[in-house]
Order: sequence, then structure tokens, then C-alpha cells
Amino acid sequence: MKIGFIGIGNMGGALATAAAKAVGGDSLLLTDLCTEKLVGLAAALGATATDTATLVAQSDYIFLGVKPQVLERVLTDLRPALANRVVPPVFITMAAGVPMESVRRWVGGCEGYCPIIRIMPNTPVAVGSGMVLYALSAEVTAGQKADFCRILSAAGKLSEMPEKLIDAGTAVSGCGPAFAALFIEALADGGVECGLPRGQALELAVQTVLGTARQLQATESHPAALKDAVCSPGGSTIAGVHALEAGGFRSLAMDAVSAAYERTQELAK
Repeated sequence: MKIGFIGIGNMGGALATAAAKAVGGDSLLLTDLCTEKLVGLAAALGATATDTATLVAQSDYIFLGVKPQVLERVLTDLRPALANRVVPPVFITMAAGVPMESVRRWVGGCEGYCPIIRIMPNTPVAVGSGMVLYALSAEVTAGQKADFCRILSAAGKLSEMPEKLIDAGTAVSGCGPAFAALFIEALADGGVECGLPRGQALELAVQTVLGTARQLQATESHPAALKDAVCSPGGSTIAGVHALEAGGFRSLAMDAVSAAYERTQELAK
């Protein structure tokens, strides 16, 4: 099995790194406009740096790590190389707001047969703790799905959903790291205001959020149950929760997700 990566920017490079951990760097073919970056990552992963035509000819799975605004040009440029293939590769697209039907149209040929997996990873895939949303086109076989899940098994968790829900999921897991980082920064700022040194306040905030997330994941508890367990009657925590509620904390968090979703819908048009 050969896995190609067209574009190894921040996200493409992170996914290639995860793939190398899962299936071995010798299974990877990489190409990118930046030769220095290409050669460096290929050497680090034990992968092969190559040109696009060779990658398309040899890859069973092709990750498209290019920006949405150039994806059409990249795919139409691939048509000559694809014309020489008896069986098309599985295309894995991570372009925000670009539906699978557009990818199929831009690839062309193949008599309409073009297996596509649309993914939306988030930035924590870079440290193996990401969330990868994915949707499958009708042509993707059970074996291809299994291969895909194995390829990205070192990136974090994977969640399958209908393509129509990808944008909503992206508003939570794709944009969520920014929202979480803001909250962590605010917790640390509060600690500094109370007299803690900046470095120590940030360490406490990061570990507390990380530990809480892991506890919720391990116990499968509802967040409200964990919150209630920390809030003693008349105690410090419930006083802090009251302050958050008075400021509209939960409503603002919901508004942030809704605003991100609406913007994604606008960009898709």
C-alpha cells in the first residue's frame, strides 16, 4: 500500500507524520512546492520525496493538503496522470467547505467512479491527540475504510459522520482548539491576578483542562456530573460557577460554535 501526500504544510505534514507512525515512512510518497520542506520531512519520516505525476501513478490513497482556493487547479492538473490508471486512487480531501461532489467533478474521467474521503482534522493531530472527522463517498469499500482508519490511527480519534454534518462538526472540533486555548489563557490570567507567577498559573490551567478532559473521556460521565462533584455547598467553586453563569459563559460558548458554523457555510458558497 502506497500513500501519497500532495502538500505538506502544517496539517498535511502533521497527518503524514501520523501516517508514518502507523504504517511506516517507507509507504509514503510526498510532494510539495517547497523543495526544502519536502526533502526535510521525507528524510525525517523515511518517506520518498517525488513529483506529482509519480505520486499519482503509484499511490493507492492520496491526501490533498492544499488550500481550498487552489484545489480545483491542482485536481484538474492531475487528470493526465490519472488517465493512465486502470483503478483510480482514493482521494482524501481536507479542504474546508469543499464538498466531495466538487472533488469528483474536478478530477473528471473514471466514468464517474471516484472514491473520496472528506476529512476535517484539528490541530492536536500534530501531537497524536487530534479529532479527525470523516465522511465517505458511496464508492469507498469496507477495505478502503479500514485502511484509512489504520493510516490515521496515530493522529488521535476518528469520527465518521454524514457529509452534511461535517461543517457542524468542524465548528466544534476544528475551531474548538482556539476556544479552548482562550479559556486556558483566561484561567491563567485569573491566577496571575490572584498572585501566581505567570508560568505556574499557565501550568496549572493547562494541566487542569487536560486532566478534566481525560477524566470525562475515561469515565464517560456527563460534564454536569463532574461539575456538581467539584461544587461543595457554599464553597469556592460554586461561587466561581455563579460568576461564569452571570457573565453568560455557556451562552457565549454556544454562540462561538454557531458563529463558526455560519461562517463556514458562507465560505462554502
